[in-house]
Amino acid sequence: MQIQMLKCKLHRGTVTDADLNYEGSVSIDRSLCDLAGLREFEQVDIYNCNNGERLTTYVIYGKPGEICLNGAAARKVQRGDVVIICSYASYDMQEAEKHKPQLVRLDKNNKPVEVHFHFPNQNHQPADSFY
Repeated sequence: MQIQMLKCKLHRGTVTDADLNYEGSVSIDRSLCDLAGLREFEQVDIYNCNNGERLTTYVIYGKPGEICLNGAAARKVQRGDVVIICSYASYDMQEAEKHKPQLVRLDKNNKPVEVHFHFPNQNHQPADSFY
């Protein structure tokens, strides 16, 4: 059996441009792709934190600091929007037991500030209980 799991994530990147006239894809700084483990032409899901839009496209390498949505995807973002870019992969059950996704947290200038193989601060307790 195969299971789909998060492979890697660029967390809270800032959209630097949106080019409606380009044929498609998302242009991402190659150094960020390398750090996260994203390959050119790899499928990614993009979650816009500003407006809730979600879309699927593929990666092409861009200029330093760049996160630019191209083609139809350009209608889903505006320059300055904060996005989460995720890639998923299929793993068999043995691989899934050992798999740790590569997580890269970005600052507002798309510079990496943290790199993790786990989700930090996941054991927090809510301030108010629902019960």
